[in-house]
Amino acid sequence: MVRKATGARGRRHDADAGGDRGVLAAKAALREQVWADLDRPGVARFPKPANRIPNFVGAEAAARRLAQVEEWAPATTLKSNPDARQWPVRQRALQDGKVVYMAVPRLAEADPFFLLDPAHLADDPRTASSIKGAGRSARTVGLDALQPVDLVVTGCVGVDESGGRLGKGGGFSDLELAVAAEAGLVDARTAVVTTVHERQVLRAGVIPMSPHDVHVDLIVTPERVVRCPRSSEWTLPRIEWGDLTEEKIAAIPVLAGMRRARRRP
Repeated sequence: MVRKATGARGRRHDADAGGDRGVLAAKAALREQVWADLDRPGVARFPKPANRIPNFVGAEAAARRLAQVEEWAPATTLKSNPDARQWPVRQRALQDGKVVYMAVPRLAEADPFFLLDPAHLADDPRTASSIKGAGRSARTVGLDALQPVDLVVTGCVGVDESGGRLGKGGGFSDLELAVAAEAGLVDARTAVVTTVHERQVLRAGVIPMSPHDVHVDLIVTPERVVRCPRSSEWTLPRIEWGDLTEEKIAAIPVLAGMRRARRRP
C-alpha cells in the first residue's frame, strides 16, 4: 500500500524519498555535515550548497579526469543528471561525440529526458549541455526513444569510498536509474560515475544504503579516481513502489504511467 504524503501545495518533492526512518535520519544528518563542510570560500560555488547537489570549485578538472578513465572512451551513450555540477561532464561528452540523455529536472514531464545528439546541436557543446541550452539543442523524449546507456553520471551531496551515494533526499537519481533499468536501458555492465569535490568523499561504509539506492562505481575528484567494487549482494536498482507517496507518483508522469501498466489485467 502506498502512503499518502502531506506537505505544502506545490512542493517540489526534493525531500520525500521513502524508506526506513532510521536510515533517512542518518542520511539527513550526513547531508547537513557535508553542506556545512563545503560552505566556505574556495570550495563551493554559487549558489550556497545547502539543499542542493553542490556546485564546487574544480568541477572542470574533475570532468577532465573522468574523460581519462578507461570506461570513458568506448562509451557512446551517456545518461546524466541535469545539475550545473556535472555541466562540464555533459559538455565534454558532446565534444567527444557521445549522445547525452539528460534527465528533465525532477522528472516532471511526460517525456522525462532531453536527447542531445552531437551531430544535431543548435548551439556549441557548452551552451547545448546547459539546462537552458538544452531547450534549443535537444528534444524531450520518452523511454521508448532511448537507446541502451553505456555510462551513467550522477550528482551527489556526498559519496563514500565503498560507493554509497548520498543525494538531496528526494530519490530522483535512484528513480531515474531504476526506471532505466526496468526499461532495459541499463544493465550490470553499465558503470555509474560521479564527479565531486574531495570534501564530498566520505570514508567507506559511512552512508547507510537501502536496496533501491544507487551504487557508484567510480568517484572522480579533481585530484583522484576512486574505484568502488560492487559487493556480492549488488543488484540492478528497482522501483520500490511501497516507498513512493501518491503525491510523488502523481508528480512524475513516467511513474504514473508505469503503475497504470502494472495494474492492467
